[in-house]
Amino acid sequence: MRQLTQPPRTPYFLVDESLVTRNLEILRSVQERAGCKILLAQKAFSMYSVYPLLRQYLAGTTASGLCEARLGHEEFGGETHVFSPAYREDEWDELLRYADDIVFNTPAQVRRFAPSARAAGKSTGLRLNPECSTQEGHAIYDPCAPGSRLGTTLANFDESLLPLLDGLHIHTLCEQDSDALEQTVEALEEKFGRFLGRMKWLNLGGGHHITRPGYDIDRLIRIVRHLRETYGVEVYLEPGEAVVLGAGFLVTSVLETMQNGIDIAILDTSAACHMPDVLEMPYRPPLQGAGQPGEKPYTFRLGGPTCLAGDVIGDYSFDRPLQPGDQLVFEDMALYTMVKTNTFNGMMLPSIVWRDRTGTLFLVKQFGYGDFKSRLS
Repeated sequence: MRQLTQPPRTPYFLVDESLVTRNLEILRSVQERAGCKILLAQKAFSMYSVYPLLRQYLAGTTASGLCEARLGHEEFGGETHVFSPAYREDEWDELLRYADDIVFNTPAQVRRFAPSARAAGKSTGLRLNPECSTQEGHAIYDPCAPGSRLGTTLANFDESLLPLLDGLHIHTLCEQDSDALEQTVEALEEKFGRFLGRMKWLNLGGGHHITRPGYDIDRLIRIVRHLRETYGVEVYLEPGEAVVLGAGFLVTSVLETMQNGIDIAILDTSAACHMPDVLEMPYRPPLQGAGQPGEKPYTFRLGGPTCLAGDVIGDYSFDRPLQPGDQLVFEDMALYTMVKTNTFNGMMLPSIVWRDRTGTLFLVKQFGYGDFKSRLS
């Protein structure tokens, strides 16, 4: 990282050490009070220059496949867990070099891969689908929706595979409180409780908004302790968002304003390229100093500079009219943002900046034309 005397040109991501550390202190307290282990879900945040800080608090990482498993193994250390809906034969031997715990999606995958994993000294598990939906409004993120490809239902569970399993895994939550986890665990115990006592570990997956203000941590601790004491299992949590919740920002500038029935501002950042979850969820990211439409005197629709008609971040109100050159700061931009950026329309990727506890800025990564050109040829 290179120290900066001034911020780079916009747009750029800014990750704040003090805010990350605040989250990590909460997560460490949960581990100590509940007696569980917490892992970083790299699918949400894989800025590995921060891993030396994270490893002081967390037990390791989780991965969705070979590349994330290798990154966690090489840059984070600790325990490296991996889950994939289906593993590739041509990647399997390499994956075994990096992963410590490997979770399979179906009984067929267990039969196919677990024997060689066990022979290599790896811990193996099966992801379950407790068929208990707790999502409201985000069906795209509901692993328990009808027809889900994620996890094994009770009807498809094969008890003959138990000797090949060290643990069981569930992941059903998305940005939820511990009441949803409690409901899910009740369904898990009802359907699969008779198998839990034969396991060494139970992974409760991610989606736990542990570091959000108002999250019921005491309930989470009761749930984890109940599982540990009732079944004698080691319990894992693998949040991604909770690790960097509220700790990242996306700084952007107004390029131009226009009027077409409403006031519109064109920014130098794109929802489609730099914050795709805005369109996928969809959701309206928080913006410093701005209000809801009509709340403040001047309402603008904020859009990106790409050709996509729907490249719109949202409608926000301001104390004064926006002008070209104004800087805007979107909040909560560390999670599921940098990992999803793309170069559609030849858009430059935002630089990545680290702000340490003293307020000093460091340039972590700067992108250019070569990053766009080299992607496809």
